[in-house]
Amino acid sequence: MNKILQIFVLGTLLVSCGSDNQKTVDDLISGGDLNALRTKKSELFEKQKALESEMKKLDSVIGSLSGNENLPLVTTIIAYPKKFDHFLDLQGDVKTKQNVLIYPEMQGVLHKVYVKEGQEVTKGQILASIDDGGMGSQLEQLKTQAQLAKTTFERQKRLWEQKIGSEIQYLQAKTNYEASENSVKQMESQLGKSTIRAPFSGIIDDVIKDQGTVVAPGPGSEIFRIVNLSDMYIVVEVPETYLGSIKNGKEAKVYFPVLGDSIMTNIRQTGNFINPGNRSFTVEIPVPNKTGTIKPNLSAKVQLNDYSSENAILIPQSIVSENADGEQYAYVAEELNDENEAIVKKKIITTGKTQNGYVEVLSGISDGNHIIKEGARSVKDGQKVKVLN
Repeated sequence: MNKILQIFVLGTLLVSCGSDNQKTVDDLISGGDLNALRTKKSELFEKQKALESEMKKLDSVIGSLSGNENLPLVTTIIAYPKKFDHFLDLQGDVKTKQNVLIYPEMQGVLHKVYVKEGQEVTKGQILASIDDGGMGSQLEQLKTQAQLAKTTFERQKRLWEQKIGSEIQYLQAKTNYEASENSVKQMESQLGKSTIRAPFSGIIDDVIKDQGTVVAPGPGSEIFRIVNLSDMYIVVEVPETYLGSIKNGKEAKVYFPVLGDSIMTNIRQTGNFINPGNRSFTVEIPVPNKTGTIKPNLSAKVQLNDYSSENAILIPQSIVSENADGEQYAYVAEELNDENEAIVKKKIITTGKTQNGYVEVLSGISDGNHIIKEGARSVKDGQKVKVLN
């Protein structure tokens, strides 16, 4: 019934305007007076605006009298403080300090290789041996000579203690003994270079030289590559603007796209040098590798915790608007009654950091405020709305 009444009133007004002005419009068109036509158009436009205003008044009165006022529908979320952690997104590569090439320390034929690729070894384990070229026999001779020098020295020492013999004989025997001992130690050290041992526990990643190959110290004579996958870490470059917020012990999230796996860890070390080329400093993050699937040079996405708040108010970033003065604002539903009707209030807010589509509100919104979410783009300050939730 209300809709029929509205249509009737509007039709009556339009017919009235048309009957009054139809002849005048035809006359003006026939006359071809451009200024008169423009003036008439302006008059009709003003009448149209007046009609629209009258219709809005009628809608408001009819809605109020009938008890079925057509209010805009909105949904709200309630603001409450909670913990907020912001993370800085960076890119890094996995590294290990125990990824080395093993070179020979002496020249000779690779006599024996005791390990194979993929084999786990422990620190000090023998990996290969090089033909010593007869140094083993020389060592045995030196040991024999050293033993004789020792016996001579001990006898000469007993005689000297009994005041028998000269002091020079005693000193010569002592010197010969010490020189023989030093010769043995030097030969043992030299002979030890013919045995190649693991510098640390790890995995033989590559056996580069085959048994029987002639090897020598220097580039191009690598025999093994050994890798320890238990002590992995990631190095990332962090812009210098975060120097005050990125600290040792801060939480770090690491995601490996190739593996589809994520781990939680903490910053182990921050660099003390700013790279003048890109104005950044390095951060080292340890990476646990219990399954052994993480390899050196693997790409990783790293998130570093640079800001935390225990009592932050977060709202969806999509409902924040900005006015012509550059101020950010959001709408709040106030004076909510038992019929879920409320008044829209515009709140100028100050925002902080954003994370995953949410922004921290530093001021302007308080705990318990009903923030308009759905319909926030279509309401106005002071408007009456119906809250669905």
